Amino acid sequence: MTDAPDTDTATAPARVIATPEAIALIAEIKADYGEILFHQSGGCCDGSSPMCYPADDFKIGQNDVCLGAVDGVKVWISGPQYAVWKHTQLILDVVPGRGGMFSLDNGREKRFLSRSRVFTAAEMAALGIDPPDGPVASCAIRAI
Repeated sequence: MTDAPDTDTATAPARVIATPEAIALIAEIKADYGEILFHQSGGCCDGSSPMCYPADDFKIGQNDVCLGAVDGVKVWISGPQYAVWKHTQLILDVVPGRGGMFSLDNGREKRFLSRSRVFTAAEMAALGIDPPDGPVASCAIRAI
């Protein structure tokens, strides 16, 4: 496990942020469970949902990368997935629906959703990221 590389902390943008709705749901879950963490799912059963777990119930993998923290909650992603998403800022949001099967947002009739935006060339430089070789897909569906 490692932190995402950061070369210029004065000008580098956050690699992960959250909407006010996500911050509110995080507070609700923390009130019920105490310390929590997020792990950006890689696909399998719950698509690409950010999964929320009790901090002491989830084993961080050796190759997982910490993108940062939102409201004191660390957000992790697998190393191979980070390699694909490193050109984007992850945005935690909330939408109506059921959370992932094992995620703590399940059963609340609202769930976390990952959105993203592609970093600008200046932001990539501040983060020490080489520009991509081709187009970068972003999963932002609405303006944040």
